[in-house]
Parts: sequence; structure tokens; C-alpha cells
Amino acid sequence: MESSEITAPPGDEPYSRRNSAVLYMLAGKIGAGKSTLAGKLARQPRTIVFSEDQLLAELYPGEIKDPGDYIRSAIRLKFALKDHIVRLLREGFNVVLDFPANTPDSRRWGRELFEAANVPHELHFIDTPNEICKARLRARNKIGEHPFQASDAEFDLFCRFFIAPTPGEGFNVIRHAE
Repeated sequence: MESSEITAPPGDEPYSRRNSAVLYMLAGKIGAGKSTLAGKLARQPRTIVFSEDQLLAELYPGEIKDPGDYIRSAIRLKFALKDHIVRLLREGFNVVLDFPANTPDSRRWGRELFEAANVPHELHFIDTPNEICKARLRARNKIGEHPFQASDAEFDLFCRFFIAPTPGEGFNVIRHAE
């Protein structure tokens, strides 16, 4: 990540309220660097990361074969985690959601969490060009350590659903551009 741009409402700047827990959300295409950023955010004290890829791979091994399988499984996972995440936030733990907040609907779930817990949030939008994402995806696939592998065609398919966050959604967006 070479640059970051903060687009938060006045008084809601990131890192300005460290006495309260923060919910961190991530938006970006496959291979953009969401999990890498999640790992960096997780280095803060009292911070817990929930990785959608890891949890889905453990809960549904070999069962997620297409976007429909993914959507069904992800909805179940979010439903199961909601109350736990809210409780952690209320207890003062920062929570990093290594979940793709890539559509208004997926971001709505994050809003439900931070509003229920009454804590601030940050939506990190990792704006990485498609070719860089694809190169990273190919390298990740070659290493074989990631729970899910996606082809270029699958990348293109998932990108059709990607909608970048807009100011009208009212999130505290931190844009990371390469």
C-alpha cells in the first residue's frame, strides 16, 4: 500500500478514539491485500481478527464450489458470529473483520455490528488494480497455503459483484491506493 486517504466525517477520524473498541472492516477485490492489512491491524493490543476464508474453510471443507455456495455459507457464518462480535466490542476488544465488505449489503452487516455495540468503525478500502490483484492471486494459488484458490475467470466473476464504498453510505472510509 503506497498511500492512504482518510474520508471520515469531522471528529470521527481514525485512531482518534482509543478508549473505545473499534470495528475494522475491509473492502477490496480478491488479492487486493485485505488479509495482509487485517494482520497489520491485528497487531494492536486487545484486537481479535475473524477471517471469513479460514472460518468457511474449516466449517464447510470442500463444500464451497461456486458463488451460490459461498453466499449461503457466508450468510450462515455472519448470523452465527453477530452476537459474539457485538459482545467482544462492548467488552472493549477491537475486532478486525477479514470479510469482504464489497457490496452495500455486506457493509450493512458491519454497520449492524458497530451500531449494536455503539463503537466507532473504520472501513478500509484497498483500491488495487485488477492486474495486480490477479498477479497476487496467481502467486497465492501457486504457493497453495490459502484455503481457497480462484482462477482468473473466477476473479472476473466475483469482480462483477464488487461495488466500492461511496460517501453516501456514511462509513468512515480509509482508502489505500497502489
